[in-house]
Amino acid sequence: MESGNVLSFKSLTSKVGRFNLKGKTVLVPEMNRIGSHLIAATFRGFGVNAKVMETCRGLDLGKEYTSGKECYPCQITMGDILYFTEKEKEKSGDSFNPEDYVYFMPEADGPCRFGMYNKFQRIVMDSIPGLDKLKIGSITTKDGYSLSGLIDSKKVGDLKKVAYFSVVIGDILDRLLWRIRPYEKEPGTADDFIEKSMQSMEDAFEQCGTEKDFDKIIDMMEGIIEQAGHIMDPEIPRKPLIGIVGEIYLRTHVHANQDTIRMLEKYGGEVVNASITEWVNYISYDRLRESKIDLGLNWKLFRLGAMKASLKKVLGFKGELFYQEFVQKKVYKRVKSILDLAEDHKVEELENILEEEDLFSFDVGTEACLSIPGILEYVRGGYNGVVNIYPFTCMPSTITSAIVKPLMNKLRVPYLDLPYDSSFQPGREGAIRTFMYQAYQHFKHNGRKGMPG
Repeated sequence: MESGNVLSFKSLTSKVGRFNLKGKTVLVPEMNRIGSHLIAATFRGFGVNAKVMETCRGLDLGKEYTSGKECYPCQITMGDILYFTEKEKEKSGDSFNPEDYVYFMPEADGPCRFGMYNKFQRIVMDSIPGLDKLKIGSITTKDGYSLSGLIDSKKVGDLKKVAYFSVVIGDILDRLLWRIRPYEKEPGTADDFIEKSMQSMEDAFEQCGTEKDFDKIIDMMEGIIEQAGHIMDPEIPRKPLIGIVGEIYLRTHVHANQDTIRMLEKYGGEVVNASITEWVNYISYDRLRESKIDLGLNWKLFRLGAMKASLKKVLGFKGELFYQEFVQKKVYKRVKSILDLAEDHKVEELENILEEEDLFSFDVGTEACLSIPGILEYVRGGYNGVVNIYPFTCMPSTITSAIVKPLMNKLRVPYLDLPYDSSFQPGREGAIRTFMYQAYQHFKHNGRKGMPG
């Protein structure tokens, strides 16, 4: 038993982490459909054979190897990789070699269970003959999602810039869909259009990404937005505006949240979901924040070597965040000149809101840092209701709910918690319908008039 435990612990370090991806097929879980496909296309542009796995097809497998105490996303992603390898074995037979693949599962530090997904999944895969040889590639929030070690060191910097840019473009395609679908002339047109647009962007990132010709891709994006305008019926009046916050996987994974956005649209809403870019910017911002704290402490203790190391980190993360926000602002400025898409929240402003209202602290961490002030930003921006989507028992989102519910009652803005697991709740549609009735009443009396900051 002791030797087995030692072996298991070694597996968590030797077969989970950063591995050179040359000659490997990288398996990307689908979280946000568009974002996942653009990330995979970006990797392919840099010579890495990356593919997005089908999602939720193997949910029964995921549930078989989990207890139910894990987050729902853990069950889904566990099922995705097991289903993929099962089908690959059937297709390839004896030629199937698990060592040819790397399963991509990032991690986060802090109290969220997401940080343990890849460790738990490593233990499960080690228990299945053959899959013990399939490595789990991971990047972490601890170093701001550094990509060092994945590809040739000379290309790492470019890969990170292009990958970030792909996330921004993915967010905009999502926001374009949510902007046009409630007002489409013919049902289904918007979904078909965005699917084709995603495929065009995949080709663009795969073929042009290494050149970092961002202007060319933005030009393509502008063309897509201009075409999207023709899908909308100008005779349909604007609808109540609903903002979504919550746990990043559940709020963006359509199957996991049972297509909540479409349900909100069904009952008369126009929806904006919190972006993936917001989370990436938050990670860079939080690492910068921690580095500044370390620098101040080392200055007080006059640790010269540690001061130098901390200063280097401060400058590195400061430059990274500046670059990210500059790129994001540039893209949104160009696309918003064509169609009024919702802009993203700036992380520094979200922290300022928490401090002004004395609601929470970035010292605690987790997505609650973004969700709580994000809700207030929605209210100030004239949104007519807010939905908090999260896995059942998710700690950060439960904290968000506890803090925000009384605040939203005071502000008289409709608010709805939507926790999810693998079950289908019979009262869910009724709750959404009631919420949308309240949002419509808010819209009827207030329009989209925001509250003072």
